[in-house]
Amino acid sequence: MQLTIGSLDIQLQRKIIKHLHISVMPPDGQIRVAAPESMTETAIRMAVINRIPWIRKQQANFAKQVRQSTREMISGETHYLWGRRYRLEVIELDATQSIVSRVKLKGAKLILTVSIGTSTADKLKILNEYYRTRLKARAPDLIHKWSEQVDVTTSSWQVQKMKTKWGSCNIEEGRILLNLELAKKPLPCLEYIIVHELLHFRERQHNNRFKALLDTHMPDWRSRRDLLNRMPLGQENWKQRE
Repeated sequence: MQLTIGSLDIQLQRKIIKHLHISVMPPDGQIRVAAPESMTETAIRMAVINRIPWIRKQQANFAKQVRQSTREMISGETHYLWGRRYRLEVIELDATQSIVSRVKLKGAKLILTVSIGTSTADKLKILNEYYRTRLKARAPDLIHKWSEQVDVTTSSWQVQKMKTKWGSCNIEEGRILLNLELAKKPLPCLEYIIVHELLHFRERQHNNRFKALLDTHMPDWRSRRDLLNRMPLGQENWKQRE
């Protein structure tokens, strides 16, 4: 459902939830509102009006944020790993040459070795699998560490390519999901998202109690969140967390 408040165009979705949630989406600052099914339109409008300064601020931040160009997977292109920039070097081998390592770091270069004629999509798939491997190598220790610190037990975790969130959790199944894109961000950002999702097992909503839990367990969470939001946006759209 579309809702217009002044000059703001809003996507409104009714859900079986207790509290209203407002999200501002990159790249153009689109506004999405999830509201309880029982909440009146007047109450929704008032809630959005009260958040207009925050909405405008997020839209301005997205307008200034650096964007990655369309990935062509050619030599000289910039890619990121753990927040550091690397220049891509693509090496193409013919059928008589064996490929020992498809992706490796060498100094300031990210070297991608493929067969001649490999498509852009397949090159990107190979690189994404490399990111998945690196993220899966880093995440377990952090999840174990923070699960103990926040006193939360999880049954499993997964890495998944997501279009609108850095992470999510399924409280009933005890599972958390981490966005594949986090392998490109500084490690403090990955750690922040892990703590963020783990704390949802103790408080589902982004309310004052949730923020107080973050303050207690990760006092610098706001600076980590801001660092994540300052990093170059990829080609997908990521949700701006309150």
